[in-house]
Amino acid sequence: MLERFLEKVEFESIEDFKNNYKVKVPENFNFAYDVVDEWARTNPDKPALLWTDENGEAQQYTFADIKRESDRTAAFFQSIGIERGDKVMLILKRHRQFWFSILALHKLGAVAIPATHLLTEKDIIYRCNAAKIKAIVSVGDPIVISHIDRALSKSPTVENVISTGPEVPAGWYDFNKCVAEAPAFQRPDFVNKNEDLSLLYFTSGTTGEPKMVAHDFLYPLGHIITGKYWHNLNDDSLHLTVADTGWGKAVWGKLYGQWFSGANVFVYDFEKFNASKLLRQMEKYNITSFCAPPTIYRFMILEDLSKYDLSSLRYCTTAGEAMNPSVFEKWKELTGLDIREGFGQTETTLTLGTFPWMESKPGSMGVPSPEYDIDLINSEGEACLPGEEGEIVIYTDRRRPLGLFREYLYDEELTREAHNNGVYRTGDVATRDEDGYYWFVGRADDVIKSSGYRIGPFEVENSLMSHPAVVECAITGVPDPVRGQIVKATIVLANEWKEKIGDDLVKELQNHVKHTTAPYKYPRVIEFVDELPKTISGKIRRVEIRAKHPSSGRAHAC
Repeated sequence: MLERFLEKVEFESIEDFKNNYKVKVPENFNFAYDVVDEWARTNPDKPALLWTDENGEAQQYTFADIKRESDRTAAFFQSIGIERGDKVMLILKRHRQFWFSILALHKLGAVAIPATHLLTEKDIIYRCNAAKIKAIVSVGDPIVISHIDRALSKSPTVENVISTGPEVPAGWYDFNKCVAEAPAFQRPDFVNKNEDLSLLYFTSGTTGEPKMVAHDFLYPLGHIITGKYWHNLNDDSLHLTVADTGWGKAVWGKLYGQWFSGANVFVYDFEKFNASKLLRQMEKYNITSFCAPPTIYRFMILEDLSKYDLSSLRYCTTAGEAMNPSVFEKWKELTGLDIREGFGQTETTLTLGTFPWMESKPGSMGVPSPEYDIDLINSEGEACLPGEEGEIVIYTDRRRPLGLFREYLYDEELTREAHNNGVYRTGDVATRDEDGYYWFVGRADDVIKSSGYRIGPFEVENSLMSHPAVVECAITGVPDPVRGQIVKATIVLANEWKEKIGDDLVKELQNHVKHTTAPYKYPRVIEFVDELPKTISGKIRRVEIRAKHPSSGRAHAC
């Protein structure tokens, strides 16, 4: 399959990869027809999707099965008037109908808008009106259904609502029944141009209202690197990415790059994360490749991994937030495997990665993908020297990378602010070492300025995470009349340490930071919490932590 799209598929070194990776871009490319249906034509019995759930149910779909189900779904969508350019929101958790629906929308030239089941009535109204959504396909969860029902009277563009069950209210289509009874699918005479809008994401919203990130039909081609050269997949891979389908990481790890590579995508459809249950699934089904946010790895290493047979596991990756080196080292100690980090945004595909030909450096995001022309620039707009902090930028003046978003939909001003004069500014701050590896510092808005020092949240979090008491933590800056800002640590403790909460533990953690990093970076304020506020994508909402903090500047435990 990859030979159809790449001038060269196999590479001998990172230099070879950087210099010789090139995609052959077809005219009017459509992932559903040109990849999925092509697999179904040439290798119909090839395993494509192994779906499992918490109740022990499992269903292996071949590419022939995926073509059949996506065709039926497309025929149903056609029957209710969904056409090229129409926008359809998919609230489908990890249910199998997500794959059938997104491919069906691709086949119609329509626009898929994956969304989380955690949206409230207000969230749904905002999205429906901002994007002019025509239909909603949702899980039949009573709470989700009730939010959508209440939102409909204030969402005038929504013409149809569809439930996958078990609850299918009056006035809603029954997805499974309608798909099963759909007429034969008739492929439209013309489906799409490469530049047409195909996928729309509302960003996680760590600050302000979510932005609408618009991707075109070439976006999947940008994920060849994600699946083949970061996840290191092949025809024999059974790959598991832990992600809800409402998060962009789902198409990063459960669809595009994986099926370009011919891998079998493993889906574990669960409601609430449990590290032990996940490990049992990995053991039972012999997962070969695994990708998860750092938070998942943090909870997995707290388990007794000697109880699980993970001998089939060959490759591990992470993205979503920077990974603390202490987690990397513990995972390697327990499994013998590196965790290869990557970096990207909702607006991009994988922009930095630790690729197979490279040494892994714990805590580093790796090096630029050959698809992107990346640099690190300081406040003067000059390239940073090794060790100097700067903003990660993507140059687009010579060529536009496959996978870079087209625009913030309906917001020309915001699009120009982020992407102007041939430069896309990511808003992420990093350093770069002598070998060209990038190291995450934080979002530009999260960098703390205290007594003239610039303190990156991640470096303090790294220090705290090396203490056995700390399961998770978030570093923020809080106002201080003398220093401008001081460092605050919001910490989730390991269970056995919770009874020790008090001034002595606060001092112990502060001294630990003083001895493991520069003393001026230690947290003068420490708060203990049961959990950290996060977006659906698993990113810590530091803006919420800052908003709740009193500006007294006193260390406390609560």
